[in-house]
Amino acid sequence: MLARLPMAYLAGLRVAALSAESATVTIPYKYINKNPFRSIYFACLSMAAELSTGVLCMMQVYKSTPAVSMLVVRMEADFTKKAVGRIAFTCHDGERIQQAAEQTKATGQGVTLTATSTGTDESGDVVATFRFTWSLKAKHLPKA
Repeated sequence: MLARLPMAYLAGLRVAALSAESATVTIPYKYINKNPFRSIYFACLSMAAELSTGVLCMMQVYKSTPAVSMLVVRMEADFTKKAVGRIAFTCHDGERIQQAAEQTKATGQGVTLTATSTGTDESGDVVATFRFTWSLKAKHLPKA
């Protein structure tokens, strides 16, 4: 993670669980990612939430034929509780992401989908919910 996502590494993000269906990314409350209100800065929460959706996208586009590009085109968030301690963001949209990747590879058309990541604290209370709209597009090579 240090080489590809140095800020995520510095903030303490860790991929805690990963399967074809879901991904969980954790972020701890620590000095480097705190805000003046003694909670985790919203931008750091955003990184963790985005990674929980993005790692599922990356699983589908890694070494895919044809190659598929991926890009966040929209983000929405709701914050419901102060984020302190270790927060776990989980996305359960792996199957929908796989279907979108297969669709763009089959048609060559761009596909957008919104993936949701829910952040919970160590007590299991929801602290934030993020919705990331991803654009996936197959990169077809021009015919010779």
